[in-house]
Amino acid sequence: MSAIGSDHVNHWVDAEHARRYLAERESIPYQQQAMTVLAEFVPAEVGRVLDLGTGDGITLALVRELRPRASGVAVDFTEEMLGRARARFAGEPVEVVRHDLDEPLPHAWGSFDLIVSSFAIHHLPDERKRALYGEVFDRLTPGGAFLNLEHVASPTPQLHDAFLAALGRGPGDDDPSNILAPVDDQLDWLRSVGFGQVDCHWKWRELALLGAIRS
Repeated sequence: MSAIGSDHVNHWVDAEHARRYLAERESIPYQQQAMTVLAEFVPAEVGRVLDLGTGDGITLALVRELRPRASGVAVDFTEEMLGRARARFAGEPVEVVRHDLDEPLPHAWGSFDLIVSSFAIHHLPDERKRALYGEVFDRLTPGGAFLNLEHVASPTPQLHDAFLAALGRGPGDDDPSNILAPVDDQLDWLRSVGFGQVDCHWKWRELALLGAIRS
């Protein structure tokens, strides 16, 4: 999650907004299916994993359940989420770090075999998304994987309204923090920075799992 620019409305700085999202997360259609598909693409060997916009750490926790010897770095900028992630990973080999994804990923974090993100990068402007994908590529070890479970743009306004309706929401219920980009554009951005094996592994309406491998 990112605080992004001051000219863009962002509710994620509000602890109540974060708590409301966590309370509603399990009711999102196909949420568990999406996580199951993500788990299928976790590499067999993971030494270090970076979770971008970790929230309460749910995605990194899944990775560590599958690869218990992996250590991790979990980053977020929301104090509410950071506190929950620290509580979840207490006593585990996971460093929880405050970082705004609108800023470049520090080289001091080192390299990773897997970088994951769940419903965070879509809060960034498209130009920053593209730059972040390049930074992700640079920080992966050769053969490392990037798995991004993301909220993406619908091809038409009508399909967007249908997505909101499937969530029990109306056109006026859009989160102004969202800056959605189409799947095809994001796959092209991943290829343009050097990734191979780029694909959309799963999609339901505006929810999609994008995957790529650093060759």
